[in-house]
Amino acid sequence: MSVISKLASSLNRRDEAPNVELAIAIAEKGDKGAVKELIDNLQNAGKDIQHDCIKVIYETGERKPELISPYAKEIIRQLDSKSNRMQWGAMTAVSFIVSENPQIVYAALPKIIDIADKGSVITKDYAVNILIKLTAVKKYSKEAFNLLIHQLKISATNQLPMYAERALPVITAENKELFVKTLQGRLNDVEKETKRKRIEKVINKLKK
Repeated sequence: MSVISKLASSLNRRDEAPNVELAIAIAEKGDKGAVKELIDNLQNAGKDIQHDCIKVIYETGERKPELISPYAKEIIRQLDSKSNRMQWGAMTAVSFIVSENPQIVYAALPKIIDIADKGSVITKDYAVNILIKLTAVKKYSKEAFNLLIHQLKISATNQLPMYAERALPVITAENKELFVKTLQGRLNDVEKETKRKRIEKVINKLKK
């Protein structure tokens, strides 16, 4: 049976539960054929089918990234979509590919950063996740970290605490000083006390 028939829109469902259930089944079975069908239907004439497909792709990628990483180029191509849903869905999927295929994600960084700068909050969130994951890859660490610092400098104050917290695992003795300096430089921008305290907590952890 075609996986398309199991998508939420095919079942006349307005919730995402069928898509998540399908992703779980695909990941558990290691169903490469299903993933290929989903990738092929990113170009489907039906927008709802496209949206469901990217949802199932990134949900599958979160659980079993090796199933979607062979299609990194096709997924990255969706970053150029005029549909916000496809754009941030693709960025989400790319964030799960980094561990499997860092080279192709690194090569796409100019596009990723460009789309993030112009995109929605969730698009930016996953672009930052990509930079954090690439910072953990020695070969790409320096450039990815510099791009991460730039994002910390320009990010919305609502997102900044989350970005700082997520970046903690990739902060080393070599990059700690710049990271802390960048966060300290943003503290006065953060009006909400709860968010400022979260950033200060990250800074204090690194000063110990």
